[in-house]
Parts: sequence; structure tokens; C-alpha cells
Amino acid sequence: LANHPELKLAFGAEFMTRQDCWQTLKLRYRFPQAEPERLDHGLAFVAIERGDIDVMDLYTTDSLILKHDLVALEDDLNHFPKYEAVVLYRTELETTAPDFVTAIKQLEGTIDQKQMILLNQQRDLEGTPETIIANHFVFDRLGLGERIAERTARAKWLAQGQRLLVLTWEHALLVTTSLGAAILIAIPLGILAAKRRNLQQIILSAAEIIQTIPGLALLILLMTPVTWLGFSSIGAAPAIVALFLYSLLPIMRNTYAGIEDIPNSLQESAAALGLTRWAVLRQIELPLASRTIFAGIKTTAVINVGYATLGGLIGAGGYGELIAEGMDTVNMWTMVQGAVPAALLALLVKWGFEFAERFIVPTGLQASAA
Repeated sequence: LANHPELKLAFGAEFMTRQDCWQTLKLRYRFPQAEPERLDHGLAFVAIERGDIDVMDLYTTDSLILKHDLVALEDDLNHFPKYEAVVLYRTELETTAPDFVTAIKQLEGTIDQKQMILLNQQRDLEGTPETIIANHFVFDRLGLGERIAERTARAKWLAQGQRLLVLTWEHALLVTTSLGAAILIAIPLGILAAKRRNLQQIILSAAEIIQTIPGLALLILLMTPVTWLGFSSIGAAPAIVALFLYSLLPIMRNTYAGIEDIPNSLQESAAALGLTRWAVLRQIELPLASRTIFAGIKTTAVINVGYATLGGLIGAGGYGELIAEGMDTVNMWTMVQGAVPAALLALLVKWGFEFAERFIVPTGLQASAA
């Protein structure tokens, strides 16, 4: 590699920043190449297959090494330490569970690097569950246990369908929970911004700043604060909070705009009739602004369906789980299984809100909109 300065390199963020990886490796071997690109590990396989890059970092048991016919460079200067897998067990197991210890010891020397790659391929490329892979390996190599029958094509489709239903429920839960909380907070804040000029810029600007934070960055930033509230730093909690924060601006701004657009003559007429501020807000302003407010809620709901897929990166479930899994294994079909349902759900949400608008927004405003 040191003799080929023309080669284009791309590494993952961890390999680029760790002191025992690229930072010291390039000095040890005196690599002449330009600074490598930073690229997600899964996407690097796609790039190297298409010829966009020539060198990438990899794990020695990556399932895609054999598929892409990649060659792992030899570390002839022994820069990296040797990592070997060992089995640890309590010594009392030799007397309390001797058969277990005997079985474990039979695994010694049976799983080399190439064998591990083949096992990983069954999981990443063929979609075989880990339990079946392990069972077949132990049974075929050691004759232990009973061989579990492989699932038929029909069973695989049923299992995938069941998983999709679970992910749909998880995705809908992320969207509805965050959206419901945002509606309860954003509409009053939008009203407050319209009524109190001195608070208008503070309220709207704060929501705008939150909106500019990249989705993945916001998820990571929220992982610590949610633990202060007693929730786990991974899973649904940080995802719901992030979606809630992203939902505030569209609803808040539309609420503010809807009230601001009401002609002053109507408000003056209401004052002449002796209506209280609360009565004006409830009977005149909110009904007249309902179409604009509802449009903000609809837009937010549709956008949240897409944003919620980021939750798959932190274990929040939903369709993002399939997308993240597809990225990790460079499996386009798996990514499609997550992306297409998310797009269809967004359309269903949009149509659902358009249908509900007929019953929520006053008829006169619907007619004027048409």
C-alpha cells in the first residue's frame, strides 16, 4: 500500500480517530496517500464494489469479504495486536455441569477466520436466524443436540410479515406519542407568540434553533438528558423526545400565522359585542385559524414518519430497524423493506388527515380553501 500513492482510501469514523488505528498506522508504514474519506462501514463496501474507492477498513470476519473478493492486507510490521477468542467459565462447572464443559471445550480450534465469515454470511446475506446457524454448526461439527429444521419459504414470509407488523406498531407509537405531546405544547406556545409580541421572537427562534440540529446529532445529544428522567439512553425515549422537539416549529408557526392572519375587523367586532379574550380565542380565532393549524399538524405528522426511521440507529424499533440492518449488511432488499412501508405509512397519514379535516375544520373555511 505504501508503494501506491494513487490509491483512494476511505475509512469509518472510528478507524480514523482511534489512536491505535489510522493515526498511528500511517506513521508506522509511512503511507503517502492523501487524507482518507470518512465513510460509513457498510457504504464502503458499496463504494469499493463500484470502484469509487480502492482501500477500506474491515473486520476480519466481515460477511462481505468473500462476496466482494476482497484481500486483507498483511500487517507485517505487527502494528495491530493479535486478538484471539477464548472461552471463560467458572471452575465449579467442571463438577456441577461436566457435560457442558466438555461440549464447550470441543469448540476449541473449530472456528477459524474463514469459518466465521461463512457463518456471518448465513446471517447477513441469507437472513438465517442466529439460533439456527449456531445449532446447525454445533450439530454438524460436534454432533451435539438436535438439528433444528430450516424454515420453509412460507414460514420465512410469515415470520417477516409478523416482524413487519411489530415494526409498524413501534413506528406508529413513535410518531403518535411525539406528535400528541407536540400538539399539546406547540399550539399554546403559538397562541402565546401571537398574543405577546415581546415573547414572539424568543418562542419562535428557540424552535427554529432546534430544527437546525441534524437528526442523528440530536438523538445522540438527548441520550444523556433522558437518563436524568429515569429512561434508558437508547430505545424509544430519546427518539420520541427528538421527534417531539422537531414537531414544535411547524405546529407553533402555523398556529401563530393562523391567528395573525385573522382580520382586525373581526376582533374589533368581537370586542364591541363584549366578548372576553378567552371567548374570542375559543369562538372566533381558533375556529378561523383551524385550517392553518391543522395543516401544520398534518405536515408535521408526515415528516415525523420519515424522521422516525432514525430511531432504528439507537434501538427504538420501527421501520428504521430494517433500514439500519440493511445498511450494516449492505443489503438493499432489507433497506427497501423498511423504506417502502415508511413511505406508504406517510401517504396513509396524509390521506387520514385530509379525511379528518372535513370534520374538524369549519365547513366555510373548507369551501374557501377549495
